[in-house]
Amino acid sequence: MTLWFVFALMTVAAIFAVLWPLGRGARAENQGSEVAVYKDQLAEIERDLAAGLIAAPEAEAARVEISRRLLAAAAASEPALEPKSSVKWRRAAAVLALVGLPLVAIGIYMPLGSPLLHDFPLAQRERGSGSGMAQSLENLVVQVEQHLENNPTDGRGWNVLAPVLERLGRFDDAVRAYRNSITYNGESPERRSDLGEAIAAAANGVVTAEAKTEFERARALNADDPKANYFLGLAAEQDGRKDDAANIWRALLAKAPADAPWRPLVQTSLARVGGGGATMPALSDETIAASKDMNAGDRNAMVRGMVERLATRLKQNGDDVEGWLRLVRAYLVMGDRDKAVGASSDARQAVANDAARLKQLNEGLKTLGLDG
Repeated sequence: MTLWFVFALMTVAAIFAVLWPLGRGARAENQGSEVAVYKDQLAEIERDLAAGLIAAPEAEAARVEISRRLLAAAAASEPALEPKSSVKWRRAAAVLALVGLPLVAIGIYMPLGSPLLHDFPLAQRERGSGSGMAQSLENLVVQVEQHLENNPTDGRGWNVLAPVLERLGRFDDAVRAYRNSITYNGESPERRSDLGEAIAAAANGVVTAEAKTEFERARALNADDPKANYFLGLAAEQDGRKDDAANIWRALLAKAPADAPWRPLVQTSLARVGGGGATMPALSDETIAASKDMNAGDRNAMVRGMVERLATRLKQNGDDVEGWLRLVRAYLVMGDRDKAVGASSDARQAVANDAARLKQLNEGLKTLGLDG
């Protein structure tokens, strides 16, 4: 009802805008205004004459001229009779506006819209937009594939197509595209790593022997290649060699920039395999050697006990920056990120008055991924 009420008001406003000029007479816009001015001028002449400011002949001449103008203005202000034809046409236009405007508006609105028409659901709109984008991407892929069928040695084309196929979930096709990219562009650590990742994706995330070979080739070309090292650590974890996986990932984090986008993934993976006490950073070499003969439960208990003792010592003497960093690193390895964050806050408070120690601490925490 509110919508129809608004439409009605709009229609009335439109009709009024059309009828208003038609309903006005043909009178002059300045009716009566000139008459009043001339009357004031006559009165002013009389005042000036009485005050001796103007001579009698001049006053009489001015009075005659103003009187003439006054008569002309009065005659012009009288309403003129309009021709009957003009009145008839104005009435016809008014009726047409009164009836025709609503009819035209309804005639246009009915086929184009309806207040009862429901809106398109947001989920369907988003799904439609997403499907349209996916369809467009697939059409582009088809075009590139057709181009490569006619130009199979176009290395740049294979290089562009391969990651798109992987994004679309066509892993087998992506593997072939990466192989062709290496064939026609030459090998590089990135291309070998990308090929290994596609092979692993085609195997549902399992780092197969074939994928592992590609990662090893990538690391042979660049020992610090992050993707190759991460997946080699993942291969070690999948083989049950958690300590080896932790060593690989810890070395990767040690060399990684603080703002590396893949750092959280590696940290999460490292925490997942952090039960291997033999590589716990908070332990000395002698303790590591002694813990090798323990079972996993005893080793974990021993490690946690030593970490708690280290935390207690640092609360009593907070000047040991290296100790704080070992404690934070230990919590991260054990998967206790909240404790690591808490320890980093305690460490900053402990060395807040020592600029050199605070700088050393912040740099160490930044390396561990706890910057800020």
